[in-house]
Amino acid sequence: MTSSSKIYIAGHNGMVGYAVVRRLQSLGFKNIVTRRSSELDLTNQSAVDAFFAAERPAVVVMAAAKVGGIHANNTYPAKFIYDNLAIASNTIHAAYKSGTQRFLFLGSSCIYPTNIPQPMKESSLLTSELEPTNEAYAIAKIAGLKLCEYYRKQYGVTFHSLMPTNLYGPGDNYHPDNSHLLPALIRRFHEAKQQNLDTVTIWGTGTPLRELMFADDLADAVAHVLQLEDPPNLINAGTGVDHTIREIAELVKATVGFEGAIETDPSKPDGTPRKLMDVSLLKEQGWTSKISLKQGIEMTYQLFLQELEKGTLRER
Repeated sequence: MTSSSKIYIAGHNGMVGYAVVRRLQSLGFKNIVTRRSSELDLTNQSAVDAFFAAERPAVVVMAAAKVGGIHANNTYPAKFIYDNLAIASNTIHAAYKSGTQRFLFLGSSCIYPTNIPQPMKESSLLTSELEPTNEAYAIAKIAGLKLCEYYRKQYGVTFHSLMPTNLYGPGDNYHPDNSHLLPALIRRFHEAKQQNLDTVTIWGTGTPLRELMFADDLADAVAHVLQLEDPPNLINAGTGVDHTIREIAELVKATVGFEGAIETDPSKPDGTPRKLMDVSLLKEQGWTSKISLKQGIEMTYQLFLQELEKGTLRER
């Protein structure tokens, strides 16, 4: 891959795709192709075929997906599995037909079974049952990474996959009900500070362990993996460090400047006790995480304030 290689970033308006575009541009890659979902429906096979036939990208980073929380996954499982299967199969096959030699498929840690040893190794894939609440999404993601693996095996193309841990950062979703852990905490502590509240309550006991990775850190890992001559078929991407939800809440509290107390609500569910990626394979490939959780939260909160002031905060 050279600085003039044509690189298609699918999902460039999302948090991950946006970070990947910024990182590749900073490294001097100038020929980056993007399309909004309104311009190219990746679930439409003929539209995807036409796009790849016209553009013929040398490299593809697949950061596009239909995503949602537990409620959405439970309510619309057919939509989640259909759309994500279609996105994967359409783009991978069209890329192969158009002569793309490098395809990096971005997945999710939800591909791993529920009850496996921690940290989670790549070899744990398909060893037991998936988490029922997002099984449809996980199956589609597994199909995508297996498509890459088998196209590589049969056709000799460098189609491979990167499985990120939980992500946060620029362009995150701050919806009051549908956002993930960190943006939800940032919004809650910020609003508590503005309203001079005495306490902020977090769900559960605060003891479950979570691994969080800044989106720009992942983008740096993507850039590194794209330049490996012979990458593994599947690599986990994460920090290799986890924190209790209580510790994460304390970091957010300090960053925001909230002076009240943190209370827990043990009547609410804790969720999975621990979910941590084994990142030893990525380290063997020469990359380690560079942005600590404290640094990432501080940068994210500043971006949150800027977006709030501009009226551009993502809430959907």
